[in-house]
Amino acid sequence: MILKLDHIYKDYIQGKMTVPVLKDVSLHVEQGEYVAIMGPSGSGKSTLMNIVGCLDRPTSGEYELAGKNILKLNDKLLADVRLNSIGFVFQNFQLLPRMSALDNVALPLIYAGVRKKVRREKAREALIRVGLEERVSFTPSQLSGGQKQRVAIARAMVNRPDILLADEPTGALDSKSSKQVMELFQKLNDEGVTVIMITHDSGIAGHAKRVVTIFDGELSEQKGEVAQ
Repeated sequence: MILKLDHIYKDYIQGKMTVPVLKDVSLHVEQGEYVAIMGPSGSGKSTLMNIVGCLDRPTSGEYELAGKNILKLNDKLLADVRLNSIGFVFQNFQLLPRMSALDNVALPLIYAGVRKKVRREKAREALIRVGLEERVSFTPSQLSGGQKQRVAIARAMVNRPDILLADEPTGALDSKSSKQVMELFQKLNDEGVTVIMITHDSGIAGHAKRVVTIFDGELSEQKGEVAQ
């Protein structure tokens, strides 16, 4: 089991009111699974993603990732988890505009203290893996939307994380680029990468091997293999 969320609650305080956002959420993900978490705006899926990504803490519950008790870690150790255990893919790519594709992909390796020659080799390998070996020196302005997202996926994978966490990864793409990106996620999953994708789009969610639906802060439906 690579990820275990058990009885997760998340509340926000607004003035004198307590607003529940996640309500007794439990989700287990096995190594090598491809899971989509699908829900409309306001369903709690972004809050759930932030907790899975160690960007926020739940009000209560238990979270274990790759054998680590996440909720007992301090901020420095959480930063290490985000760097080494989670590869993030965002809707709007989050690439640095003046840096080449190679240098964008190498950024996590800089933070990890990898020496320059090795990190450039690893970044190039990651770009080859996503089919961009001919674009290593291109800046984001020279790339299409689909190519930018593939650079972002290469960056997410360069540290060989335990999970790939994708937030609306096709939200800024046209249909052709979306298809290419989803094919890449499938390829990575076929190679053994654990993929967790957040989306509001049932068509995109349908590419996953397992779909979990969140509505009003509760996991209300699971299709395919059911979490234990």
